[in-house]
Amino acid sequence: MKIDGTPYRTIWQDARGIVQVIDQRWLPHELRIVDLQSRADFAVAIRDMWVRGAPLIGAAAAWGVAVAMQEDPSDAGLAETWEVLHETRPTAINLRWALDEMVRVLRPVPPELRAGVAAKRAAEICDEDVEINRRIGLHGLEIIKAIAAKKPGQTVNILTHCNAGWLATVDWGTATSPIYHAHEAGIPVHVFVDETRPRNQGAQLTAWEMNHHGISHALVVDNAGGHLMQHGEVDMVIVGTDRTTARGDVCNKIGTYLKALAARANGVPFYVALPSPTIDWRVQDGVKEIPIEERNSEEVTLVQGRGADGKIQLVQISPDGTPARNPAFDVTPCELVTGLLTERGLCPAQAEAMAAMFPDLKAAMLG
Repeated sequence: MKIDGTPYRTIWQDARGIVQVIDQRWLPHELRIVDLQSRADFAVAIRDMWVRGAPLIGAAAAWGVAVAMQEDPSDAGLAETWEVLHETRPTAINLRWALDEMVRVLRPVPPELRAGVAAKRAAEICDEDVEINRRIGLHGLEIIKAIAAKKPGQTVNILTHCNAGWLATVDWGTATSPIYHAHEAGIPVHVFVDETRPRNQGAQLTAWEMNHHGISHALVVDNAGGHLMQHGEVDMVIVGTDRTTARGDVCNKIGTYLKALAARANGVPFYVALPSPTIDWRVQDGVKEIPIEERNSEEVTLVQGRGADGKIQLVQISPDGTPARNPAFDVTPCELVTGLLTERGLCPAQAEAMAAMFPDLKAAMLG
């Protein structure tokens, strides 16, 4: 996608052969591009959320393996790299999927050839992610077209939560891909952007994306979604997912579940943009089986912003001595999901329908 007219991806290999990423910790106030040159660099970047979003985490992990193979391409080095990178973020299934895929490709390869093979596969994983997200957008575009046809001449209003934009993927985004496609097709769209505390990925990332791509949008506090739906101001909700179970339960940024409840109560369709690598076919009941990452409490008690002096700083918003809890994700049960927007089409959030749409992927994961 574009930043003020210039196309970017979130992760790429430059002319020197060095992997670069947008360090998202500094957005929306600064665009910083950094080099990742060691396995340790990738582990820090994933764990500390220089890169974030399930698809981008997977892509970064793949490149992390490729760089690690330059340092130690032995079987022991490959196994250690899997462990080091896997422990960085426990919830997003794309991380494990990418690591397993890299191991699958590299195990039969002689160690002296692994670095080149790994770099090739990592680049392919990035390109595959772009195509998956492009196709999700095309299928979602049909839904937006149908809504627009029912209100000719009026704007289609879409509510998002967190950042499932191109900054969470390699390009296009998942939940934002239909929005970008609609915008390019000339359909008037307006996006209500949840601020998404903690970490404010909506305020700092999705709003930044919309602003720099020229899409009409407004930032709203997390608690405003239900009110907007009650008053008929939201035509549809689109969110992303970090892990989706075999029956369609959706694990996403904390607060997604509340949006789904409000959508159901007000008859607003609630769609989940789902790249197929995000499906965990080994899990059925998301509430009971998906591990929910509990992140540092300071993400709740501190807020980052730009002060009057122009400097980016952290500000404490809670009293000294007040503890905080910080579950990073929640699970939306499948019955609250109107449909799953996948690269293969719109799929009901039901076990049978998902298995029928992705029989090959289910068989590959379950053996």
